[in-house]
Amino acid sequence: MATQESVVTPQRFSEGFTYADYIGQIKVNKDRFAQFYQFQVKPGEAERLKAVVQKANGPKKMLVLGEDWCPDVFRGMPTLARVAEAAGLEMRIFPRDSHTDIMNEFLKEGQWASIPTAVFYTSDHEYICHWIERPAVAEREILEISAKLRQEHPEMTDQEILTARRPLIMDRFPAWQQDSVEEIVGLLEQKVG
Repeated sequence: MATQESVVTPQRFSEGFTYADYIGQIKVNKDRFAQFYQFQVKPGEAERLKAVVQKANGPKKMLVLGEDWCPDVFRGMPTLARVAEAAGLEMRIFPRDSHTDIMNEFLKEGQWASIPTAVFYTSDHEYICHWIERPAVAEREILEISAKLRQEHPEMTDQEILTARRPLIMDRFPAWQQDSVEEIVGLLEQKVG
């Protein structure tokens, strides 16, 4: 996150969409969002989330950046909504492409506008931490899937590899939802103490 004052003031945060309002206005992938919203946070992780939220410096708000056309978003945003519900967080959503000033504060590796991005704040709107796009296990598995395809089909172009791996990656989305929750819980516990 940038060291200067954030463009996300408490007032601006309150102007974001609720999850229901965001889903109500999206143009594509409503069925995908509904499919991945069936996910439930496991009871043990819900308890860990509630414990971290109850701390004085614990998260009370979550800002999410996303776009309805993005596969990581239609998998990840419903997961984040379930995390917010389990933890009792106030969640507000901002479409990335019309809120680039917010996105610029939370670029992946300082250069990529990766989504979804979840930003956690205290009740006083103090920044705690943020989580970007997908869990580390997903990053590793995507590389492994690509390498296997490349090995089995050396004649394929990079674009053909991307196309061929898409259904293989989509098959992993349900497991990555659980991995996302575990990673977020661990991150919050680490940052809040």
